[in-house]
Amino acid sequence: MKLFWRDQLPFILFYLLQVLLVPPLYWLTGEDRPLSIMLYGIALSTAVLLLYLGYRYVQHRRLYAALSNPKNMLEEHLVSLGDTPLPEAIHELLQLIDRQYQEQVNGHVRQMDQHIVFMNRWVHQMKTPLSVIQLSLEDLEDEAAISIQEELERLRRGLEMVIYTSRLDQFEDDFQVEPLVLSKVVSESVAENRRLFIRRGIKVNIQINPNFTVYSDAKWLMFMLTQILTNAVNYTSGNDKTVTLSSKHIGTDFLLNITDQGIGISPEDLKRVFNPYFTGERGRQYHESTGMGLYLVREICIRLGHTVELQSKLGEGTKVQITFHNSDHLQK
Repeated sequence: MKLFWRDQLPFILFYLLQVLLVPPLYWLTGEDRPLSIMLYGIALSTAVLLLYLGYRYVQHRRLYAALSNPKNMLEEHLVSLGDTPLPEAIHELLQLIDRQYQEQVNGHVRQMDQHIVFMNRWVHQMKTPLSVIQLSLEDLEDEAAISIQEELERLRRGLEMVIYTSRLDQFEDDFQVEPLVLSKVVSESVAENRRLFIRRGIKVNIQINPNFTVYSDAKWLMFMLTQILTNAVNYTSGNDKTVTLSSKHIGTDFLLNITDQGIGISPEDLKRVFNPYFTGERGRQYHESTGMGLYLVREICIRLGHTVELQSKLGEGTKVQITFHNSDHLQK
């Protein structure tokens, strides 16, 4: 209604100007009209104006309602705005814009799908030469072979991050929530990354209750644990340091804590560590961070219904906590 009055305001102002000009016009022409006659004429024209405004509002009420609440219009997806020429013309214009927008969106979606397919094929093709190099290294035991093995694992983790990042958009088609023994998943993840711990001289302390069962996706959970453990090792310098994995039970929730004795994260970086491509001050110093690991962990947790939190102090280490909300909708 407010939009209608704002739209008609210039017309009403011109009408008032015309009404004010009528008495001077009669006076200039020398016609001695009674004041009652002039007021009657003004009242009659005002009544006609009000009838016109009422008719105009009834004609365009759907148009004004849609323009006053554009969000509702988007939700109803371009419903008819009226049968008069102006609403029909606006409706046709919006339909044309919507069709062009949908065509552009569909084009971008097709390009993105093609890009994802290409990336997945490329990653799988790269796995073959990596496997060949891995087999070749088994016959070598010198220091160069150890260095090549380390770089090989970094390549493998990088390729894994690429393929999991590309799958994130189709997450709903690529996950299966099931009951998992937490201690078993943690042990498998540590075993998968044992070479990394051995090379860095870092110990692992697993304090997981063997009776804890959580609801999650095994593949995605393993990927998250690998990202967190890799960060814990990469940002821990010196020997005799320990990465501790512990569990806790609060109500229906199970908590998994991964604590390292690394360099820690500066307070100004803590709020941004889950942002994509953010490496922070420490990441730039150690040249180990891609800025995607914790971002992917958070995104996967959101999709699986978990919660991830991070606490850190400079020079003391970092603790990452994953909370498994074992609610009914996860158990189904």
